[in-house]
Amino acid sequence: MRVNKKYSCLPAEEKGIHIINIRAIEDIGYDQHESTVLNSLSKNPDADCKYGLYFRDGKRKVDYILVYHYKKSSSGRALARRTHHNDTSARSTKQDHPLPGKSVQLEMGESEPPADSHEDDKRFRREEYEGNLVEAGLELEHDEDTKIHGVGFVKIHAPWNVLCREAEFLKLKMPTKKMYQINQTHGLLKKINSVIQKITEPIQPKVAEHKPQTVKRLSYPFSREKQHLFDLSDRDSFFDSKTRSTIVYEILKRTTCTKAKYSMGITSLLANGVYSAAYPLHDGDYEGENVEPNDRKLLCEEWASYGVFYKYQPIDLVRKYFGEKIGLYFAWLGVYTQMLIPASIVGIIVFLYGCATVDENIPSMEMCDQRNNITMCPLCDRTCSYWKMSSACATARASHLFDNPATVFFSVFMALWAATFMEHWKRKQMRLNYRWDLTGFEEEEDHPRAEYEAKVLEKSLRKEHKHKETDKEKLTWKDRFPAYLTNFVGIIFMVGLTFAIVFGVIIYRISTAAALAISSTPSGRSSVRVTVTATAVIINLVVIIILDEVYGCIARWLTQIEVPKTDKNFEERLIFKAFLLKFVNAYTPIFYVAFFKGRFVGRPGDYVYIFHSFRMEECAPGGCLMELCIQLSIIMLGKQLIQNNLFEIGIPKMKKFIRYMKLKRRRSLDHEEHVKKKQRYEVDYNLEPFAGLTPEYMEMIIQFGFVTLFVASFPLAPLFALLNNIIEIRLDAKKFVTELRRPVAVRAKDIGIWYNILRGIGKLAVIINAFVISFTSDFIPRLVYLYMYSENGTMHGFVNHTLSSFNVSDFQAGTAPNDPMDLGYEVQICRYKDYREPPWSENKYDISKDFWAVLAARLAFVIVFQNLVMFMSDFVDWIIPDIPKDISQQIHKEKVLMVEVFMREEQGKLQMLETWKDKDKKKGENCNNHSPRLSGSHSGSLSSCHSYPVDV
Repeated sequence: MRVNKKYSCLPAEEKGIHIINIRAIEDIGYDQHESTVLNSLSKNPDADCKYGLYFRDGKRKVDYILVYHYKKSSSGRALARRTHHNDTSARSTKQDHPLPGKSVQLEMGESEPPADSHEDDKRFRREEYEGNLVEAGLELEHDEDTKIHGVGFVKIHAPWNVLCREAEFLKLKMPTKKMYQINQTHGLLKKINSVIQKITEPIQPKVAEHKPQTVKRLSYPFSREKQHLFDLSDRDSFFDSKTRSTIVYEILKRTTCTKAKYSMGITSLLANGVYSAAYPLHDGDYEGENVEPNDRKLLCEEWASYGVFYKYQPIDLVRKYFGEKIGLYFAWLGVYTQMLIPASIVGIIVFLYGCATVDENIPSMEMCDQRNNITMCPLCDRTCSYWKMSSACATARASHLFDNPATVFFSVFMALWAATFMEHWKRKQMRLNYRWDLTGFEEEEDHPRAEYEAKVLEKSLRKEHKHKETDKEKLTWKDRFPAYLTNFVGIIFMVGLTFAIVFGVIIYRISTAAALAISSTPSGRSSVRVTVTATAVIINLVVIIILDEVYGCIARWLTQIEVPKTDKNFEERLIFKAFLLKFVNAYTPIFYVAFFKGRFVGRPGDYVYIFHSFRMEECAPGGCLMELCIQLSIIMLGKQLIQNNLFEIGIPKMKKFIRYMKLKRRRSLDHEEHVKKKQRYEVDYNLEPFAGLTPEYMEMIIQFGFVTLFVASFPLAPLFALLNNIIEIRLDAKKFVTELRRPVAVRAKDIGIWYNILRGIGKLAVIINAFVISFTSDFIPRLVYLYMYSENGTMHGFVNHTLSSFNVSDFQAGTAPNDPMDLGYEVQICRYKDYREPPWSENKYDISKDFWAVLAARLAFVIVFQNLVMFMSDFVDWIIPDIPKDISQQIHKEKVLMVEVFMREEQGKLQMLETWKDKDKKKGENCNNHSPRLSGSHSGSLSSCHSYPVDV
C-alpha cells in the first residue's frame, strides 16, 4: 500500500474543522490489511491518477516533483516520525524550531545512533520546508512505496488561486477574450505566399501550432482584478503544464527553510542533499501501443525523429513544451542551418571552379613540367638531399583547388553572409517575441544563488562575532579578490598550456620529418610531408577533444569560486571563460599553420634552429594554404563526429545503462514490484538531469568560427557544417524529448550573450580572412607579378620569379647533404622559395626589392579588404530593419486595441454608475411621493427604498 501524507492548502478555520482531527481519522480509519483488501476489490488506483500524472484522487494534476532519499526504519521509529510530521504540519511553521536532533530524540523518547543524526537533520528540514510550501498555498502528497527503494517522492500541485496569484506576481501575459485579425498580404505578395505554402507543404510538420494563423488573441499581464478580460471557460487548460511548473518553481526558489539565521531555498536544499532532485513531469509516454496523445509524443513523431530531418521544426510546440529559452535555441539553430544552405552552394561552386581550372593554372603546370629541371635545396640538414620541384606536382595541383581567385570572392561573400545571418536572426527573434507574447518583457533580477547566500551568511556571522553588527551584508570586490586573482592566473596558465602543447606538436613534426627523411626508399621520402601532416593533425585533434572537456570543468570551477550573485551572472561568466579557453584550444594549431609556419625559417646556409638541432618548418612549394585546409578539415570534422555526435549519443546512453544497473541491483525480487507499472515520476527520475544550454550553444559557436574565420582556405566548410547540423537538430531534439528530464521553462526574449559572441566572431572573420588571403595564399604575389614583372601579361615565369638561388658552396660546415649525387649529377646552384638577392650579387642573400613590393601590396590589400567588407557589412546591417514592418504594425495595433478595451470598460462602469444613480433617485422620489399615505406597518418597505445596493 502507498503511504500518502497529504497536506491541505486551506486553513482549518475555512474548513470549520481542526486539521489534526482529519489526520487522526486517516490514521485510525482502518488498518493496513483492510486497506489492502479494499484496494484489491477496487479498480487500479494507478490508472485513476494516470500513473503518477495526478494525485491519488485523480483530479489534481502533479505540477512538480521533489525527490529525497531515506532509510528504512523500525515500526516504532516510523510511528514516531509520523507523529512528529503531523505535529509540525499542524502548528505554524513560521515559529522557530528547536535543534533537529534534539526534537526528534525528545519525541522518540530514546537517543538515536550518531549515524542517523544527519538523516534526522535532513528530515527535519524537509518537514519544515514542506510546511512552508503548504503555507504558500501548494498542495503536497508523499509517495515512499515505489519500485525505487530508499527513494521518496513529494508530488506538488498548485491550486487555481495560487496560479492566479503567482501569474500576477510574475506579470505573465495571458490571452484575453478579445481576438483581432492579423494583417494579411494582398495582391502579388499574397499569390507568391500561397504558392510558397503549397510548395513547402510536404516539409511542414503536422502540428496544429505550426499552421499559419489569421487571428490572434490579445494578450495582457494577468491580473486577478481583471479576470473578466480573460477566457476562463476552461480553467484546467488556461495555465498549461509549462506555465504551472514555472510558477511552482518560483515558489520553491523563494520559500525558505529557516533555523536560527540559516536560510535555505530549493537550490540550497538540493546542494546540501536534503532533496536529491526536483523536476517537472513529462506529459506522458512517447512510445507504446496504448499511449494517450500528448505533446511529448507529438514532438517525438514530428521533431525528434531522424525520418523528419527534411521538415521544418515545430518551434511553437517546442516553446509550448520546453519554454521560451529552449525554443529560442532551436529556432536560432534552425535559422543558422537554413542560412548555411546558400553558403554551401556557393562554396561548392567555388570548389568546382578550382577543379575545372586546375589544368589551366600556369604556375602549377610549370611546377609539374619536368623540362624545367628546377633543383630545390634540401629540406633538412645532412640526411636530406636535393630534390626536383616536379616531385611536388600533386601538392601544387591540389593547392589550386582552394587557392584561386574565386576564394577571394567567397571570403567577401561569407563576410556579408555573416552580417545577413545576424540581421535575419534579429528579425526572426522579433517575430517570435510577437507570437510568444514577449514584447515588453524585461528580465527581473533573479533570486540569489545558494552559494552566494552561504558566503554572505558566513561573512555576516564573522562580522557579528567581531563587531556585533547585524546589517545586511553583500560580497564586495575585496571578498572576491582572491578568486579574481586565481581566475587570472588560471586562464593565463591554461592558455600557456595550449601554446606549449602546440609547440610540442611542432617539435614532433620537425623531428619526425627528419627521421623519415633518412628512409632509403624513394616512396618513403616522397610521402614524408603527407605522413607528418596527417599524424600531427590527428594528435592535435585528440588533444583538442581532451582539453575541451578539461577546460569546461576548469571554467566551471573558476566561476564557482567567484561566487556570482544570480544564476544569470553565473551563466554569463561561465560562458565567457569557457568560450575563451575553448576558442584558444580549437584555433591555436590553425593559427600557427596560417600565420607562423614558414615565416621564420631563415635561408640555406643560415637557417633558424630550435634547440640548436631542429630546423624550423617550411611550407610546401605550393604554399601553406593546402596544409591549412587539411588541418581545418580534419579538426572540424573530427570535433563534429567524435565530440558533438558520438559523445552526445554515447555518454547519455552509458549513464542511463549505469543507473539502470544500480537500480536493478537495489530492486526487490518481490513479484508485485515487478508486475506493477512505474509511475511517471519514477520513470522521469531515471532520466538524465538537464545541464543547461551552454554546451549546445558552445559547439555551434565553435563551428560558426570554423565556417567564417578560415573559410578562404576551406570553401567546403559550410557544406560539412550543414550536414552536421541536420543531424544535430534531430539529435538534440531526441535527447531533450527522450533522454533528459523535463527542464523548467524559462522566459527569455533573446539568446543573451551568445549574440554578442557571434557578432565578435563575424568582425574577427573579416580581419583573419584578409590576412589569410594576403599572407598565406599566393594571390597577392601573383597579382604583383602579373602587373609589375610579367613580360607578356601572363603568369608564365611566376614560379621562377618566386624562387631565389643559393650556391651550395656556401653551406655551413656539417649541414651539406651527405649524398650530393643523389639526383645523378653534381649540383652547383639550388633554389629555395624566397625573395632574396642571388649569390652573384654584391649583397648576396639579402632581401630583394621584390619582397618589399609584395609586402606593401599585401598590407594594402588587408587595409582595403577589411575596410571595404566592414563597410558592406555595416551597410547590410543598416539597410535591413531589425523589426519587420508587419510585426511593428501588429505590435502598434495590439496597443491601440488594448487601450480601446480599457476605455470601453471605463465607459461601461460610468454608464452603470449613472444608471444606478438614476434608479436610486427615482426610487427616492417615489418613496417621498407615497410617504403621506404610508401607515406604520409599511415602515419596513420605506427603509428598503433607501437601501438599494450599489455595487461596482
